[in-house]
Amino acid sequence: MTETPAADDHMGFVGVTTGSSSIMTVFPLWADILGLPTRTLVGHDLPMDAAPAQYRAMVEQIRDDPHHRGALVTTHKMNVFAAASDLFDELDPFAVSCSEISSISKRGGRLIGRAKDPITVDLALNDFLPAGHFAATGSEVVILGAGGSGTALSWALSEREDTPRRIVVTALGQAELDHLREVHRQHGTPEGLIEYVLTATPEDADAVVAAAAPGSLVANATGLGKDRPGSPLTDAVRFPAGGYAWEFNYRGSLEFLHQAEARAAADALQVVDGWRYFIHGWSQVIADVFELDLTPEVVERLAAAAESVR
Repeated sequence: MTETPAADDHMGFVGVTTGSSSIMTVFPLWADILGLPTRTLVGHDLPMDAAPAQYRAMVEQIRDDPHHRGALVTTHKMNVFAAASDLFDELDPFAVSCSEISSISKRGGRLIGRAKDPITVDLALNDFLPAGHFAATGSEVVILGAGGSGTALSWALSEREDTPRRIVVTALGQAELDHLREVHRQHGTPEGLIEYVLTATPEDADAVVAAAAPGSLVANATGLGKDRPGSPLTDAVRFPAGGYAWEFNYRGSLEFLHQAEARAAADALQVVDGWRYFIHGWSQVIADVFELDLTPEVVERLAAAAESVR
């Protein structure tokens, strides 16, 4: 049932270049399908090097504005947690363990922070990866990037019944790997399942990808190719034969995606972009903000509406 809109009610979108996201066109279509009380989505753009005070001011603005229903956070998820987690009345276990906030919602005057990525990344993964793939093939996963998305994917993979034989997570800095290792320790991830590899150069990352078993999944969770140009790999990379290359982004310069497409025939590679991740990410947070239950059928209706403006 459609709620009666309140004057100036809106939802927020915290990112870097929110105006260029497809969600700005998609959100009003989804609002009609879901019967939301607003069709207005407001962008909160912050630079990649935003100061903690900027994150706190943004969270306080959302908290204190009665017409602001909540927000999705992208790119800045870990920084929002680091700078402003004390402003929230409640944080879910994923948010605390992964030190990130991707969904900001309100319940009875309380400000709630949740990390939805471990759920949404698994939904997106299941959209393209055959059931039982890892058990059937003995293949592995290489996650390029140990930030919020890489953390979420490694978390989700460790909880699957169909667990990869090995998960390798790479990062440019040791601090990111140490943080991720601690997240997994607190989570109770089986010892030895995940390897943490420092890749100081794209050539180092190439070597990790090339060493993965046939059929393995390689995911670009670095953020490169979206808000910042570039790829964690070089153009000389060779992917695991018969594997999957998953670009978490769906917009931007998408260098990783283009590298994978260039190798698709030679490496018998299936290349997947971030569109379904985008669909699941947004639909899950909208459901959180507006207290909705989404069935798979409703999600497919939302996906079809979004496809019309892709």
